[in-house]
Amino acid sequence: MLDVIGALVLGAIGMAFLVVLIGLAAIRPASKFIAFAIAVTWISLIVTIAALGGFATGVAGPFPAPVMAFLVLVIAGLTAWMAWPAFRRAVRSIPMVGLVGINGVRVAGVFFLILHAEGRLAAPFSTSAGWGDIIVGGIAIPLAALMVSRDTVPRWLLGSWNALGILDLITAIVLGALSAPGTPFRVFTEAPGTNAMGILPWVMIPAILVPLFLLTHFAIAVRLRAAHTEEITTDQGSSSLSPKVAVRRVA
Repeated sequence: MLDVIGALVLGAIGMAFLVVLIGLAAIRPASKFIAFAIAVTWISLIVTIAALGGFATGVAGPFPAPVMAFLVLVIAGLTAWMAWPAFRRAVRSIPMVGLVGINGVRVAGVFFLILHAEGRLAAPFSTSAGWGDIIVGGIAIPLAALMVSRDTVPRWLLGSWNALGILDLITAIVLGALSAPGTPFRVFTEAPGTNAMGILPWVMIPAILVPLFLLTHFAIAVRLRAAHTEEITTDQGSSSLSPKVAVRRVA
């Protein structure tokens, strides 16, 4: 029953990502169609491989297969960012409140704690990922609401939350890799390790959702840096535009 509920929730989160990252981007309809097609193809590929047991322990040798899928998506995203100006413009065009608000779904990290309670996922990975996501997601919801009601938030507040979100994801990735059974670098040996993350629906988290969450944090960091640059330029070149307005305009 938990797997069915998890599949429905994770599927809904995936759809929410498509709406925010593609639907809200200022790109042409044809480009949105292509982006949706690429996203659906990747999701279908991950689901098919997982259904065939392609992410099970030992399939990829000493390296966790879900982590390989995670790396493929992250490397693809970074490559697109560095080599494709249109991709950079599209990401920068996504409303800041959308990038922050989508992280509110991370309260679904409670699934990690439930899987741990059922003996299907070991600590410290499950507890760290679970509570970390719940905290980051729980902060994202009022933070996004504040952005809507006030049109802006202090850059230090948004930057601190963004750093916390990145730290949570990186910690989960590292702990997950160090807890994976069958790897020579396994440090945390409590059974059953991270086996649940290699089967449906939970494999969608490392193979699809975590890279997308990292993308949102990266995009927020870029926008905050742009706001900082404009603020410095404003301070040096003109007294008619306050730093607060400069940050609002970029965000």
